[in-house]
Amino acid sequence: MNSMTGYGRASGSLGAFTLTIQVSSVNRKTLDLTVKAPMAWESLEPAVGEQVRKVAVRGKVHVDVELTGAKGADEVVWDEIAASVTLDRLANFAEKQGVAFTPTPELLLQILNAQRVSSELPSADEAAPQVTALLAEALRGFAAMRAREGEALLVDFLTRLATLGRHVQAVAGRAPQVPAAYREQLHKRLREAGLALDLADERVLKEIALFADRCDVTEELTRLRSHLSQFEALLKGGAEMGRKAEFILQEIGREVHTIGSKANDLDISRHVIELKNELERIREQIANVE
Repeated sequence: MNSMTGYGRASGSLGAFTLTIQVSSVNRKTLDLTVKAPMAWESLEPAVGEQVRKVAVRGKVHVDVELTGAKGADEVVWDEIAASVTLDRLANFAEKQGVAFTPTPELLLQILNAQRVSSELPSADEAAPQVTALLAEALRGFAAMRAREGEALLVDFLTRLATLGRHVQAVAGRAPQVPAAYREQLHKRLREAGLALDLADERVLKEIALFADRCDVTEELTRLRSHLSQFEALLKGGAEMGRKAEFILQEIGREVHTIGSKANDLDISRHVIELKNELERIREQIANVE
């Protein structure tokens, strides 16, 4: 089991530069990959995406490919001519659209950062081997962090699954007693109302039989146990499980809700509330699982 939260980083030299690659991810139902790299290396992005997809199936994954001076100095090299051309194009476009154009310092910085290249920048072909190697290293750290967090989530899930099992067992133990309890309550109400009806009376027996049928949760408990077993097998299976787990949890929730609606018993209702609480906690955590 892997978490969708992860981070990995790797650095190395590339000619006169220092190349740093960082990979990070947060939760997302599908794989949403973004790559930030020097514009001159745009052709490398498909290969970067292919490497990432071998490691991540779900999550919002961001890959940052950064090139700095060989000693990691803060000073960066900007292509001022290219930045000026970009700014002129923006100004011309704004004029054609009839929009006032006043560049802000933030916009200038964005344009300059997008043009952080120099005549000494290695070509995409020259950079490709080192980018591939450093990305592989960063992805190993990224995958290791996801796996560690996944192990912690697995322990939490199994603990909560055991709690669900205890509540289900308690409901199963109480359910057969509910018709008998109703029979006693009905007898008590008849006595208090002064109605001389024997419990063997056909009308009383029919009422008790109808109640027993309405509150019977045998089928729901059978399906619920089956879903819990499937969920446990999925947890221990080690495969990608996020979407399937969400579906099984939805089915578990459906059975729990039905039991709560049919049981008509205070003790069972208390267990149903606890089941719903645990399920909600599991749902919150399952959103972190790949």
